[in-house]
Amino acid sequence: MKKIGILGGVGWASTLDYYRGICAGSWQRQIETGAEAHNGPLPCPKITIESVNQAETRSLRGRPEDEASWAAFDAVFRDGLLVLQAAGCDFAVIASNTPHARLHAIRQGVEMPVLSIFDATAQAVAKTKADSALVIGTAVTMQARNYAEVLAPYGIQANPTLPAAEIAEAQSMIDEDFHGGASTEAQARLLRFCQKHANAGEAVIIACTELPLAFPDHIDEPCFEAAGVLFINPSAAHVAAALELALGEPQNA
Repeated sequence: MKKIGILGGVGWASTLDYYRGICAGSWQRQIETGAEAHNGPLPCPKITIESVNQAETRSLRGRPEDEASWAAFDAVFRDGLLVLQAAGCDFAVIASNTPHARLHAIRQGVEMPVLSIFDATAQAVAKTKADSALVIGTAVTMQARNYAEVLAPYGIQANPTLPAAEIAEAQSMIDEDFHGGASTEAQARLLRFCQKHANAGEAVIIACTELPLAFPDHIDEPCFEAAGVLFINPSAAHVAAALELALGEPQNA
């Protein structure tokens, strides 16, 4: 098994699900490959978590199309990855969508592979019959075109960037209902946003690692339906990709 580094803290609630998802997924994989006769705890990959300060990273966000303004933001995540690299991790995942928009800069000088949430999500969307997708996330994620770029080779079109007021609405929803876990109103508010902006038959990418917390019964599913909406859960897709890389080909215990 390969050692996994998790760069988390953005936010802490979703970081918990990354750790739980990797460990639970590993156990399930062992059971499915005949480890039920194993005495004692089932094996899991070694994991090191480096948690950044979300209040700090939010304050360091730069401006769209101004590379220099992101230098301090990039440095916080780069330093975190270097800590994981020094801890002997074979590869890392950043347990957050937002910094992936800066991954091209963040991983400069980092020799350890960093698994992209965009690539994992695109593969999950491609397994559905959807030919278009609505991306919902933080302002940084919704203003960027990363998802549009990774979906295009699969023939899937991402919706054009929503108006500034709608992006602000999504960011407000995340800040008010999701940073510490999903509130009672969170799911209803998210569904209202989807009903307002998603086209019929369109996949909705809940591209903030806190948003899947609104659907605890589907937290480990890369694709699921709820209230008539086809959701894509990038966090679950990312965890599944990390497990595949860490565990390799299934082996009998």
